Amino acid sequence: MELGCRLVGLSSGHPIGKLPMRVEYINPFIASVRNAFQTMLSSEAERGAPYLRTAAELDFCVSGVIGLSGDAMGTVVINMSKEVALGVASVLLMDQFTELTPDVIDAVGELTNVIAGAAKSKLEEFHLGVSLPNVITGGAHTIHFPRDVTPICVPFKTIWGPLVLEVGLTPVRQAVAG
Repeated sequence: MELGCRLVGLSSGHPIGKLPMRVEYINPFIASVRNAFQTMLSSEAERGAPYLRTAAELDFCVSGVIGLSGDAMGTVVINMSKEVALGVASVLLMDQFTELTPDVIDAVGELTNVIAGAAKSKLEEFHLGVSLPNVITGGAHTIHFPRDVTPICVPFKTIWGPLVLEVGLTPVRQAVAG
């Protein structure tokens, strides 16, 4: 199965990908996914090959989303299947879930917050702040990244199924005093 996403800009007519995300920015997020699964979920998240978006709609029906701001701006998305969301919530809340309930949605938001927060601490040079997590559910949804950001997608395999980490982060251009 090929996981495809395409680049989406927030304004029409703007060239996509003007500021490609540097690969070293993604590494703290990859490490944070693995660490969150090991420590919080007593599980592994096996990383696949990174790729750039090639389709507007996300692959799965549940997305945890956090905005980043400071000396860099961007968005972090943890896109997962219903089965992954249910598995995560079942472990975190020590209960069995079979439907997307408010508790499951909260668990996805918490996982997204932990991943973004841990990565933020490894990107101190950007003095990042993170927004509150939002969770979007339903088929055929799209997440729009800031228009100058080229997001990198990293697929993971978990015991409950696949998930995709999507990160678009770029330094904010500073005005030069003169």
